[in-house]
Amino acid sequence: MDNELRDDVEVGIVKISDEVVEVIAGLAAAEIKGVMGMSASLVGGISQMLSGKKNLSKGVKVNLGEDNASIDLYLVVQYGIKIPEVASSVQKNVKKAVESMTGLNVSSVNVYIQNVILPKEEAVIEGEE
Repeated sequence: MDNELRDDVEVGIVKISDEVVEVIAGLAAAEIKGVMGMSASLVGGISQMLSGKKNLSKGVKVNLGEDNASIDLYLVVQYGIKIPEVASSVQKNVKKAVESMTGLNVSSVNVYIQNVILPKEEAVIEGEE
């Protein structure tokens, strides 16, 4: 009886592509206050300009194992934020989102800060007045 139940439940396999995990991780990272964007590689940036399409997995590298994932994020942050706090929040949010949406075990979320964006001049002038 128990074998029949397993056969009914297991009708095939579910394979989640790297790109899907990259998009989920990129969107989860972008939700955190202080993250201004993701840093694209030179090739990714050129292909995005030529195609005109927004790449939601830009700045994310995923290494998938059998049932786990290791994620590298390349971030651009806002000037004036506390980088360790933002990085920790990004790690927690990405791990939670990927694990809940895919069922994969996230073994590591590595955050690399690639750039800092300064506030626009108008915002600085308004703040001084």
